[in-house]
Amino acid sequence: MIPGQNQSWVSEFILLGFSSDPTTNSILFIVFLLIYLSSVLGNGLIIMLVCLDTQLHTPMYFFLSTLSLLDMTFVSTTMPQMLVHLLTRSQTISFAGCCLQMFVFGALGITECTFFVVMAYDRYVAICYPLRYTVILNWDLCIRLAAGSWICGFFSSLLHTFFTMSLPYCGPNRVNHYLCEGPSVRSLACMDTHLIEMVDLVLSVFLVVTPISLIVASYIRIAMAILKIKSTEGRCKAFSTCASHLTVVTFFYAPASYIYMRPNSSYSPERDKQISLFYSAFTPLLNPVVYCLRNKDIKRAFLKVMGYGRCASGPGR
Repeated sequence: MIPGQNQSWVSEFILLGFSSDPTTNSILFIVFLLIYLSSVLGNGLIIMLVCLDTQLHTPMYFFLSTLSLLDMTFVSTTMPQMLVHLLTRSQTISFAGCCLQMFVFGALGITECTFFVVMAYDRYVAICYPLRYTVILNWDLCIRLAAGSWICGFFSSLLHTFFTMSLPYCGPNRVNHYLCEGPSVRSLACMDTHLIEMVDLVLSVFLVVTPISLIVASYIRIAMAILKIKSTEGRCKAFSTCASHLTVVTFFYAPASYIYMRPNSSYSPERDKQISLFYSAFTPLLNPVVYCLRNKDIKRAFLKVMGYGRCASGPGR
């Protein structure tokens, strides 16, 4: 994947993380450990409930469980290593390890970008064509949409990782970040990265702006359909159905767009580390909370699995 001479120049990177103070690192360890465990448990619970409860075997909950699987693997790409680095003095990562982390992190992040479009399409069909929902979103189409998102993510990340890690790294190896993310690693390259930045920008525009445009277009159509509903209660119910998705999309796309769609000249390590936490740590934690706290179907399934008998079911969100 990378020229041999580059590997001989820099064999490992040092991830500086957030702080060099042991006390601060201990506090951060507790905070991030709680975030990580909550993310894994929350998303794992959604997957388990969707698998066990046959009433949740619908396209909407299939997509939700797929998103939860994405979030579990996404947060596990960076959090365990960051927790180890917070407790130990060794903060090194091998060149190959950095390359692998960048690839997997990027693949899962891009997959989630495209998958939000799939979920927006699901809401569009559910609200604009409710009587044909199961006909349009049949299981064959659902599986193809999910698989297409994964394929797009891994192929695009392969290009991004190749362009970044094939640069010559001949001296500095201290990455002012808690993970091997493209812009932070690329800033250490021993050459002008303008051309690579342009290629990366084109990829970012395609992978960020295009999905955002499709999501906005979907919700414009959804809003037009909702405004035609005569009942105020019906309009509020329809709007609330989409609120969860829009909240998560905003928290994910806004910081990701800032990180990946600006030149290296505006690179600010401390600011970028904080901003990247929104999509690398907080969004996987936010998804189970936003999607499930007010979802009656998920609550009913949880109580059923816990052995509290049948509960009155209501419409999910």
